[in-house]
Amino acid sequence: MERPGFARHDTDAVPREDEKTPYSVDADASSKDSMSKGREVGVQDLPAYHYHDSEAAIGEGEIGNLDTAEDIVTTVIHVDDDPSINPWTFRMFFIGLGLSAFGAVLQEIFYFKPQVIYVSVMFLTVLAHAIGEGMAHFIPRWGVVGRFLNPGPWNSKEHAAAVIMASAASQSALSTEALAVQKLFYGGYPNVAAGVFITMSSQLIGFGISGMLRKTLLWPVKMLYPANLPITTVLETLHRDKSETKKRLRVFWIIFVALFCWEWLPEYIFPLLIGVSIFCLADQHNLVFTNLFGGAQGNEGMGLFSISFDWNYIAGFGSPLWLPLQTQLNSMIGYFGGIALSIGLYYSNTWRSKDFPFMSQLLFDGSSNSTNWVTYNQTTIFNSDFTVNNDLIDTQGVPYLTGTYIAYLITSNAGLTATIVHMFLWNYQDIKLGWAWITLDNAKSLLKPSTYTFWKNNGRRSPAEKQRILEDPTLDPHYKVMVDYEETPSSWYAAAFAASWITGIVCLYVMKSTLPWWGFIMATIFTCVFTIFFGAQYAITGFGFNLQPIFQMLAGYMFPGRPLANMYFTTYTYSGIQQGWYLLRDLKLAQQNKLSPKCAFMTQMVGCIFGALLNYVMMITIVDNQAAILVSVEGTSIWSGANIQQFNTLAIAWSIAPKMFSVGARYQWVTLAYLIGFAVPVPFYIMHRLRPQQAIWSYLNLSIILWYLGYLFVGINSSILSYYAIGIFGQFYLRKYRPKYFVKWNYLVSAAMDGGTQVLLFLLTFALAGGSGTAHPFPSWGGNHQNNVDYCMYNPLNG
Repeated sequence: MERPGFARHDTDAVPREDEKTPYSVDADASSKDSMSKGREVGVQDLPAYHYHDSEAAIGEGEIGNLDTAEDIVTTVIHVDDDPSINPWTFRMFFIGLGLSAFGAVLQEIFYFKPQVIYVSVMFLTVLAHAIGEGMAHFIPRWGVVGRFLNPGPWNSKEHAAAVIMASAASQSALSTEALAVQKLFYGGYPNVAAGVFITMSSQLIGFGISGMLRKTLLWPVKMLYPANLPITTVLETLHRDKSETKKRLRVFWIIFVALFCWEWLPEYIFPLLIGVSIFCLADQHNLVFTNLFGGAQGNEGMGLFSISFDWNYIAGFGSPLWLPLQTQLNSMIGYFGGIALSIGLYYSNTWRSKDFPFMSQLLFDGSSNSTNWVTYNQTTIFNSDFTVNNDLIDTQGVPYLTGTYIAYLITSNAGLTATIVHMFLWNYQDIKLGWAWITLDNAKSLLKPSTYTFWKNNGRRSPAEKQRILEDPTLDPHYKVMVDYEETPSSWYAAAFAASWITGIVCLYVMKSTLPWWGFIMATIFTCVFTIFFGAQYAITGFGFNLQPIFQMLAGYMFPGRPLANMYFTTYTYSGIQQGWYLLRDLKLAQQNKLSPKCAFMTQMVGCIFGALLNYVMMITIVDNQAAILVSVEGTSIWSGANIQQFNTLAIAWSIAPKMFSVGARYQWVTLAYLIGFAVPVPFYIMHRLRPQQAIWSYLNLSIILWYLGYLFVGINSSILSYYAIGIFGQFYLRKYRPKYFVKWNYLVSAAMDGGTQVLLFLLTFALAGGSGTAHPFPSWGGNHQNNVDYCMYNPLNG
């Protein structure tokens, strides 16, 4: 992405004539009450940026092109603030803690369900608003107690703080998965204290690392976090002046209700709408068509040319309306290439692919053939202490994987190293601050006692520091507007990291996790380094790289024969990095909604700790009561151990990585892919330097393309083309040719569609899909064809 279109270096800075801007720069901020309250002398004349939302202000000619991150965040989101709005209310804590409990418990329960859904920030946002408005309306404001419980209208900062607290809690801690595996397959839990503290530690360690990297991954305007734009749009629409947002709010609720009603069809009554395949309807007896054109069921096919009418699957991992066009086009190149790669590997019978399912993530025995698939019996290769016995592997044989799964491992490994190289070559200036703190002066400061009295740092900025922030053209205008708020000292995040690190290494030793002390140090180093590179990519592009198999592979080579060590190493790397991404995303959400940094820190800290505790309690309850079902192959319609079984299987597979993936082994290209990834971006960068006028060389992101080459190895794929069609319409046609409508409606419509779909999915799961005990499936008919809803040929071995 390009550098922002213009900079503001002083109080009368204005954009050049050729740099059209949708907002104005007001040199006299003191004329605006909302900008002058609480300002220090000498600072109140700093510029304020005001968003225009009226029909006249956002006329077609005034908006111009929305080319940069700054164009987006200052056009779609108001760049102003009212410091008098108070987020510290009883309602905020009550709703925040209530939704934290709801989200943490629900997410952990669904981790052990056959049908998994994810608690989304949009869902929490809509639910929090309904509760907040209800409390503001119905709680009497009589006396001191009444005013404490209901201080007035439900405000935007209360709303944002409650949502951020609940979002931090609504993650299923990967440590609970490892603990459940240890209980079910390795002889029992560690002691309760170790289990509780390792769960909190693994959730907070990423919080501490990402917090210390705010200067690199949060404050610059390039760090956009596109997923936040629909959420902030909804928050503004719900809380702005009703005369200003009346039409937008009405459209939001119309679309919300429309999607709530529509999703009954594909999700329950008419599942054929998940993926309509003309090819499968034309020939229902062709397995090649199933593999290539099918995809309306899990692990069915590539979904080529299928059309989906189910927003739940189209926007399952992020709405195409907010993901940047460059990210979408790069991923689309990888998507089409991945179809050719997967089909080519399977039908050329590479790695005996035809002897196994076209798509599966299980380990298979070498005795399998095209008519009889035999899963690998992992219990036959264990010693009594659950380490792997190499002699028993030689007797049992090395397991096999499907060709599509190997394609995913190869392309994702290449994508990992390609990401590092790509970020170095194209975004070095953006990420170098991640290690700029490593200086001799900072090293000396570690010897000073005052360094460790972090509680004495109040986060106040001097006038000179504020001026430097306002003059920095790389910083987010929303961050500049908040210059008078006390910043959360980085030492607070460092303290959270240090406490988590010490707790983690002690607990892993007490638990006899088999992860050595040096392995935990390596996990910390990997987490810090990868957070910088992959966190920057996630912030800029909206693309989050799935790092779990990479870390399980690295652990396999570092700790051969130790599946438990593999799982805990993955917990403190992959889980820590992912948690860091989400927490940075929510800090950007706080920044866009002008929530003070200290309030954001507090709400996230409370949410993380509270959510981790509830994750652990629910895991213990479920595993103790459903152990027999969780270790069974089939599970039931209510409970399933599929996720923990897969985690255990992968840990074992990577524990014998030298026999499977080393150079000379059957799947050697999985390891060699790392070297390929280092080399792939370089020719494109050279061409970019030689021919800078040809934008294609800088537009292509090889790390995204490589990862999407293996993207279709699992799940339901019938919605992918619909995803790209909608994304290109919003991010290309509307953004380029109808910027007025893009600004007013693109993110709002995306949010309404997400919210209506997710509310319906939540209710449907409990009411009819078996989430509350008994499933009530819709009767079979032409649009609800069991086992193959898209009418592709059904392979009975899939059953």
